[in-house]
Amino acid sequence: MTESPDRRRPDTLGELSRAVHAGNRRVGGAIRTPIVMANAYELPDDPTTVNWSGTDIPLYTRNSGINQLGLQTKLAALEHTEDAVVLASGVAALHAVFFSTLSSGDHAIVTDIGYVALRRQLETLLPEKYGIEASFVDTSDPKAVEAAIRPNTKLIHTETIANPTTRVADVAALAEVAHRHGALLSVDSTFTPPGLFRPAEHGADFVVHSLTKYINGHGDALGGAVLGSSERLAPIRADAMVDVGGVISPFNAWLITRGSVTLPLRLRQHVASAHAIAEFLAGDPRVARVDYPDLSSHPQHGIAARQFPHGSGGMLAFAVNGDPDTQNRFVSHLRLITSAVSLGHDESLIVQVSRDEPHVVNFPEVFQTHGILRLSVGLEDTDDLISDLSAALDATF
Repeated sequence: MTESPDRRRPDTLGELSRAVHAGNRRVGGAIRTPIVMANAYELPDDPTTVNWSGTDIPLYTRNSGINQLGLQTKLAALEHTEDAVVLASGVAALHAVFFSTLSSGDHAIVTDIGYVALRRQLETLLPEKYGIEASFVDTSDPKAVEAAIRPNTKLIHTETIANPTTRVADVAALAEVAHRHGALLSVDSTFTPPGLFRPAEHGADFVVHSLTKYINGHGDALGGAVLGSSERLAPIRADAMVDVGGVISPFNAWLITRGSVTLPLRLRQHVASAHAIAEFLAGDPRVARVDYPDLSSHPQHGIAARQFPHGSGGMLAFAVNGDPDTQNRFVSHLRLITSAVSLGHDESLIVQVSRDEPHVVNFPEVFQTHGILRLSVGLEDTDDLISDLSAALDATF
């Protein structure tokens, strides 16, 4: 099976063309990279010069393979970064950043509202096992972040849009604070994939994605990625991928590559529908609160308008009037929107976030009292989604 190099230079192409062509590796004459379900690749006639831990050529799938290499090239082209490392899941990508950049005695500043596994890694696992310190701070407030800086602060980590409340972080302001104090900035941009925002262009040292979500877009594969400069990613690739073994499977890499082709087109529908749904919910007196960064009522709308000129994505946080049981009753009346975890799928998903997690104390008061519903707006007809929400409201009240 022979492989032809990609003759289409991603840096010369527009965004739609990059999504289609970047990273495509023509193997055996196939115009699309096939699934190469091999865990090892044939060595050259003289293997004495081969680096057994090398990651630049297909050698052993824990190091790299055809599908992983192609996906990495595509993601770097979409994110406008020098390099990318793909891993088994979004949580593996988060761990890769922390494991590879923090050592015993180091201090990290972390968003106080964020993905649950993020909190567990930096509040419990890494501190208890490795003596790493972490301060949980409102990262939408650069002054609060700066006040938390210590002499041993090595990393600031935030989410572009906090999961699940949709609080917005000013990435450029955080990068300025981090770099002025000799720290690195890591940004989880899962809610705002390329096409909406590129954190590296605003000073982030590491960009993290759960590829499971928008970039895959079809709800059928797990994956994660860390993007940035080749120099910054070298230890992540060597430590977290090769030596710890958090590698993505060839099949999942192929699925995510396939899904990413339509990312720019899908984002247009996600944003358009989410905006219309947010306005509908905000105008209904039975809804207690709606947080969507594109709405002028959002606490960080000004930052969002500047930072996300093409829209802030497809994620909404809201609550209907009543207690958490009322939220669940409302969800039970939905017929088109599916009650399920995850986000960024082709179908709309809704979940009431558990109130048992420690970051709930940092939620807006309405969400603490009523509960919070996280809605991932999918690709269905906008009118159908609004009709489903309206009917569920009518059935609940």
